[in-house]
Amino acid sequence: MENLIKKRINKSIDVKQLLLQDKDLINVTNNIVNLCVNTIKSNNKILFCGNGGSAADAQHLASELSGRFYINREPINAEALHVNSSYITAVGNDFGFNDIYSRALQAKGIKGDVLIGLSTSGNSKNILNAFKVAKKMNIHTVGFTGNSDNKLSKKSDFLIAIPSNETPRIQECHMLIGHIICELIESNLFS
Repeated sequence: MENLIKKRINKSIDVKQLLLQDKDLINVTNNIVNLCVNTIKSNNKILFCGNGGSAADAQHLASELSGRFYINREPINAEALHVNSSYITAVGNDFGFNDIYSRALQAKGIKGDVLIGLSTSGNSKNILNAFKVAKKMNIHTVGFTGNSDNKLSKKSDFLIAIPSNETPRIQECHMLIGHIICELIESNLFS
């Protein structure tokens, strides 16, 4: 069992080493920070969506912005689109699960907002539908995916593609990059 634990830790480190060496990913991360800072300065908001563990990660990142990260400061307008369970079950029942995020975006999103979609596969239909609506509404899109060829990578204005096909490693890196983005948004707005 010890060997398996060490093997998993080393796998995580290996993927993070690939991130560290990826100049394009670092540049895209910087561009996402600038986009989000300008979005908040323009009195717009940052919206998040994901499924399963990625929904938990989306909610986690939204709370880092709307609550606080390192600095005691004013809240940043950020929200995960799935936090109203009555809405999710009603829309899922009446329209279908594939429409939960697109309908929420139609209700809450406005031109100039940012939608960040987390999908390890990059093929989550409900997130793809939300990105399609976002384009029509002139909402910027940021996709967080794994490295496989996927549909979300083609629909994203900005893409964080983790160089792995393993869901746990992808999610670990989504949170790493997400935390870095939150920290830099906060420091740019409130330092």
